[in-house]
Amino acid sequence: MAKVMDHAGVAGAYDRWAPVYDLVFGPVFRRGRAAAVTEAEAVGGRILEVGVGTGISLPLYSKESRVVGVDIANGMLDKARERVARQRLSQVERIAIGDAEALDFPDCSFDAVVAQYVVSAVPNPARALDEFLRVTRPGGLVVITTRMGAEKGVRKAIEHALMPVTSRLGFRTEFPWSIYADWAADRPDAELVTRRPLPPFGHFSLVCFRRAEIDNAARAAA
Repeated sequence: MAKVMDHAGVAGAYDRWAPVYDLVFGPVFRRGRAAAVTEAEAVGGRILEVGVGTGISLPLYSKESRVVGVDIANGMLDKARERVARQRLSQVERIAIGDAEALDFPDCSFDAVVAQYVVSAVPNPARALDEFLRVTRPGGLVVITTRMGAEKGVRKAIEHALMPVTSRLGFRTEFPWSIYADWAADRPDAELVTRRPLPPFGHFSLVCFRRAEIDNAARAAA
């Protein structure tokens, strides 16, 4: 897939979305948000949400979790901080600027990483996936809700035609499963444990990778 997005463009697009994001996307992504939080909390502990946006998912996390949220768009983060203060979300440890492709955390910092509708919005998806796995502890989980493009037919043609427009809005319409499959094929420490379509129409999916224990990854690479 040709690179059609850049970091400044994505940040600017989501700064523009910030005032209306919850109104426009809140209902559409509600089930995906709930599913992602449920998967992450099954692991529990310290959770990183990449692309936390306005913080619309933060109230769904239990008080027992410790949640760090990062996003590339300052306008979105202002909304997230307001939400944390207004709703007294004590489970939120920190809200900060952050780039999905260059996370400012040491290796194995989190029990789970959540990335909701993020991977299809970054310029280099494989680099972001590498970062998610890097900061997840062995045995931990990377939880992704993602746009899933059509593999063929009329929908695929429409998605391809819309790419010049949607990339300026901060996301891709054309995003095949092969992006994940090709990445995972090169990562013996990434075990696919969940891939299921999300309602209502299945255009989005829940995808989870478990970071393999170090010994298992070494054996697989041998």
